[in-house]
Amino acid sequence: MAHKLVIVESPAKARTIGGYLGQGYVVESSIGHIRDLPQSAADTPAKIKDKPWGRLAVDVDNGFEPYYVVPRDKKSHISKLKTLLKDADELYLATDEDREGEAIAWHLLDELKPKNIPVRRMVFHEITKSAIQAAAENPRELDMDLVEAQETRRILDRLYGYEVSPVLWKKISSGLSAGRVQSVATRLVVDREQERIDFKVASYWDLDGTFDAGNAADQRMFPAKVWTVDGSRVANGSNFGPDGLLKGRDVVHLDRARAEALVAALADTTYDVRSVESKPYRRSPYAPFRTTTLQQEASRKLGMSASVTMSVAQRLYENGFITYMRTDSISLSDTAIRAARRQVQELYGAEYLPDAPRTYLSKVKNAQEAHEAIRPAGDSFRTPAQTGLTGDQFRLYELIWMRTVASQMKDATGQSVTIRLGGAASTGEDVVFSASGRVITFHGFLKAYVEGTDSAEQSSDDAETRLPNLAQGDTVTAASLRAQGHETKPPARYTEATLIKELEDREIGRPSTYASIIGTILNRGYVYKKGTALVPAWIAFSVIRLLNDHFHRLVDYDFTAVMEDILDEIARGEKSRTTELHEFYYGSESIDGLKKLVDELGDIDARELATFPIGGPDSGVQLRVGRYGPYVETVDTKAAGDDEGEAGAAVRANVPDDLPPDELTLEKAKELLANPAGEEVRLGRHPESGLEVVAKSGRFGPYVTELLPEDAPKSAKARTGSLFKSMTLDTVTLDDAVKLLSLPRVVGTAEDGEEITAQNGRYGPYLKKGTDSRSLASEDQLLTITLDEALRIYAQPKQRGRAAAAAPLKELGNDPVSGNPVVIKNGRFGEYVTDGEYNATLRRDDSVEAMTLERAAELLAEKRAKGPAKKTAKKGAKKAPAKRAPAKKTAKRTAKKS
Repeated sequence: MAHKLVIVESPAKARTIGGYLGQGYVVESSIGHIRDLPQSAADTPAKIKDKPWGRLAVDVDNGFEPYYVVPRDKKSHISKLKTLLKDADELYLATDEDREGEAIAWHLLDELKPKNIPVRRMVFHEITKSAIQAAAENPRELDMDLVEAQETRRILDRLYGYEVSPVLWKKISSGLSAGRVQSVATRLVVDREQERIDFKVASYWDLDGTFDAGNAADQRMFPAKVWTVDGSRVANGSNFGPDGLLKGRDVVHLDRARAEALVAALADTTYDVRSVESKPYRRSPYAPFRTTTLQQEASRKLGMSASVTMSVAQRLYENGFITYMRTDSISLSDTAIRAARRQVQELYGAEYLPDAPRTYLSKVKNAQEAHEAIRPAGDSFRTPAQTGLTGDQFRLYELIWMRTVASQMKDATGQSVTIRLGGAASTGEDVVFSASGRVITFHGFLKAYVEGTDSAEQSSDDAETRLPNLAQGDTVTAASLRAQGHETKPPARYTEATLIKELEDREIGRPSTYASIIGTILNRGYVYKKGTALVPAWIAFSVIRLLNDHFHRLVDYDFTAVMEDILDEIARGEKSRTTELHEFYYGSESIDGLKKLVDELGDIDARELATFPIGGPDSGVQLRVGRYGPYVETVDTKAAGDDEGEAGAAVRANVPDDLPPDELTLEKAKELLANPAGEEVRLGRHPESGLEVVAKSGRFGPYVTELLPEDAPKSAKARTGSLFKSMTLDTVTLDDAVKLLSLPRVVGTAEDGEEITAQNGRYGPYLKKGTDSRSLASEDQLLTITLDEALRIYAQPKQRGRAAAAAPLKELGNDPVSGNPVVIKNGRFGEYVTDGEYNATLRRDDSVEAMTLERAAELLAEKRAKGPAKKTAKKGAKKAPAKRAPAKKTAKRTAKKS
């Protein structure tokens, strides 16, 4: 029977939409992109492998034509879609209404090649029955301008990554990558850390007071802070530069002595009210969510990473709870405004509803995003309690619902008051204190929603500070005065929320890519998390140094933003894909293209790229980014001939992976160098072999070993033994070392003549008898277990297959994506979280005690995004790749061009 075939991206979306369309429609998913540029040499078609541009799979000599291939794991699914298409009388391409969705639709059309049936582009921004039916009744043509913009972006990223990344492999380390947006995001994090390293702390003092307005006052006690001394402003943190020096004139810098002297001189002072300034306070509602503000607020309020936020939002969208979640728009449709206003009236009353609907103007600069804010789906909004949602889906829906409803409520109003109090010190100075307060008389939208803050020092919009009702000329006394010392603080590290805001403010990248960009720089090891802060690894400093020195234009913030504008112009049909790609790759009279930058690199000193002075260029201490991680190095300046060492010998010490760069001070480096990697702690001579035994710190941890004589044969290997977890280099003794070097230890011989040994292995201590191994409970048993004890262990039946599952260390709740229970378990590689489908190892900053469901979901989402491990496929004949055929423009598009 003939049917209408509807293709969407995901199975979940297909199930929901299939239920809305009913009989006569078959809804199937493409499961994301169905083809792409080759991801490896094995996928590259034979006919282009020998081309100069073959590895790029982009013909840079002929209009930058891309060569697409269908991945191996998608070929069977393409066959399924083609089978469904044979019985179809119409094809609806119902992918997302953005560049990526439009490109997926075009790839489906080009790969399926439908014959003699109408092809329609079906778009919608929410998955409700009415929206889906309306979309099916009102299809449009494929927008080739959006396709061109997406393809330009894909080729740009391909050229950037495939040309620049090999430079990083050769000069820094294999496995690194460069990307048009990821490298700029990394540069932002590195630049911020460098600001923290260069920052010079300044100290300053001020006076805090609690003042008494008298018995008659409605608010008798109130706080105030010193404002001026003899007419000059008292310096605060904003008056100092990053160099620690005071900025500006007519500012008095109080040190501790002067601040404490002022407190003493003001002991008997009565203060008069010099001025009272009252202003009306008004705060308008926040605009509804767009992609970036949702990611920022979910981070602040819910502790969700950008990737988890988008994963949860995707589920809400596909199941019909919210509108499309990748959007720059902050506007609401008339239907949504009516729904929000109805709920304001029902839940808060008419006094909270403004006379006219509120409208919000978008700052969208392009035509690629959906044209409505993220809001609850439908003509009427379900309250969170009515949804039946749980866990993170409930919490994120509630956040979106509250923000949307609040956007249609009245302003919050009140009064802001500033009071200045003045008095004379006994030493003659005129000292003025300032008190600021705010009273909200009508909470308006704040009744429904208050936006989070990025810093504990920021006050929320609903915070109130009440001051007494004072008039100019009134007198007050100081109930207490105290001198307070402060230090200036370096700029805060980026969090995911603040990095997203910075990228958006600089117009770098697209909102829909921010989650994946942050995931990339974390997964590549350029950045790691310390709490919520993003900390750059030292290897990121090397990468950014190379890019800044040799590809500066490519990591320039303005250049990256301009590239986004160009992509927007291509999406609007205002610029040519080929022209822009040619200038990017080959350059122009005024611009060096990527190819020239790569071809004319010249000599790059790899050692210099990886060397960073600690404590200034003359400190004699440097950090180096080595093959096995960062380490600090200095030169031993002891005199030649000294028995303790040789003049000029390098002394090195590994830098802990979790030590942030700004905390690697000269003092810390010297502390590390006091016990450097490779330095030997001599323990004495082995009582049996007579060889010198030393303890050392190695790449895989501390260990003991014997020193072989210089004339030992090359085949001779020194015995070594890793220190037990209970031992350290400072506490290990010669006796301990002798015992460690005795491993593996022969425990005895069983009745069947098999020797039983105690050994320390990759997965912990164990007994070995022939091919039969049994785990031991602790490392100490390696040295103490007797033959009888070992035999009793072997007398027990050996558990076949996997051991019985141990009880989980902690239960966290249900995963927002899979819906399965998430628990923490202890595995052979350490603690990990699992939902039964995916396992994710805890990171260095994670602990079982502090682990939350949100953090576990974030780790699982990152693991899930990587997909299952790839299996080596058998070599076979490859289908010729699809070369992008020129697409016919719509009549409307052609008219626009002419």
